[in-house]
Amino acid sequence: MSYVQDVLAIVERRNAGEPEFLQAVREVLESLEPVLARHKKYEQGRILERLVEPERQIMFRVPWQDDQGRIQVNRGFRFEFNSAIGPYKGGLRFHPSVNQSILKFLGFEQVFKNSLTTLPMGGAKGGSDFDPKGKSDNEVMRFCQSFMTELFRHIGPDTDVPAGDIGVGGREIGFLFGQYKRLRNEFTGVLTGKALNWGGSLIRPEATGYGAVYFAQEMLKTRKESLAGKVCTVSGSGNVAQYTVEKLIHMGARPITLSDSDGTIVDEAGIDCEKLRFVFELKNYRRGRIREYAEKYNVPYFAGQSVWDVVREQGLKVDVAFPSAHENEIDGPNAEALVKNGCYCVAEGANMPSNLDAIRVFQENRVLYGPGKAANAGGVAVSGLEMAQNAMRLSWSREEVDQKLQGIMRNIHRAALEASEAYGCKGNYVMGANIAGFLKVARAMMAYGIV
Repeated sequence: MSYVQDVLAIVERRNAGEPEFLQAVREVLESLEPVLARHKKYEQGRILERLVEPERQIMFRVPWQDDQGRIQVNRGFRFEFNSAIGPYKGGLRFHPSVNQSILKFLGFEQVFKNSLTTLPMGGAKGGSDFDPKGKSDNEVMRFCQSFMTELFRHIGPDTDVPAGDIGVGGREIGFLFGQYKRLRNEFTGVLTGKALNWGGSLIRPEATGYGAVYFAQEMLKTRKESLAGKVCTVSGSGNVAQYTVEKLIHMGARPITLSDSDGTIVDEAGIDCEKLRFVFELKNYRRGRIREYAEKYNVPYFAGQSVWDVVREQGLKVDVAFPSAHENEIDGPNAEALVKNGCYCVAEGANMPSNLDAIRVFQENRVLYGPGKAANAGGVAVSGLEMAQNAMRLSWSREEVDQKLQGIMRNIHRAALEASEAYGCKGNYVMGANIAGFLKVARAMMAYGIV
């Protein structure tokens, strides 16, 4: 067996029952075969064995009291995967589906994503199986304070800087930061995604969605095309999806879908600025369901179906797809339907939203496929810029941050494209992103010796 297959066998034995983590590791390691064949020093230094093991795994109990006075208990996690090029950096996810497998896959992916940004950030991920949906502000506050009462001893601006993720928005970051500040008696940039008046950065809420659109634009440029006039499908209706749609409108594209866990809306006329303002109000303030969009604007609503099911079953014409909801939302049959219906560019706003069968379909059909670790790196990139502003006690303008974000996404695209060409797979952004991200981390790990 090859070195990669030997390591995969070890990972599968040690992490049985963790399908998401095993999927992520296999996807990355198999794409690194050309690098490992050319540079034997990484095998001799056992870099892969070290990369797949988190440097630190933290699991803890989170007791809190609900509004009825009942004591509830959740699990808290933080997987600090790799700090070779900077302090650990990665989001916190609060969702009932959270478990070790999901957080380990996210933390592992974060290592390469953060490396691609060229900013000095390692990779981590954390969270809890707590569900903020349907909870009062006071319940969310009590949970966040209990969660941070344990987590604070493991994080810091030069150690580990968490951010938001699914279920962790501005409200949760505020409660978490307030408790950290109270416990440590210091005001420091230990969390990103903060509000503007207490250390946040302009463009941070928009960054993941904007970045995915910028990355798609860069991919289209390789075929001398742009997003103007393109029909775009976007899944989800949270932060990433909302700002993906906003930037698509600015670019002259026509986004036609949004979704949530209850179903999908299709607006063939296009989601415009007025309709998007309704979505912002619906999702960010009233915390309603996307079916209300269908009721207000008299468009089709498909209950219980994902965007990709609807594309397949309704034969929707698609030029560019932005999966922005959750992992493994696109499978093989849905990927085949996308290609059949005209889709030739996919930029992932979510983390690993396409499963291995879907990726194979995209690549076999020469779809411009931007994997999440490259296409959605805009969020963590601006988190890194927020860290820089906090360290300098400065606040950059919206234009400055957006220009830096565009530059970072161009650099990520260039690095992935150049790495794919250098290792004989030109245009394969999966291999290119993995190789470019890996090389920076691996070189640093080799420099440190056996640690």
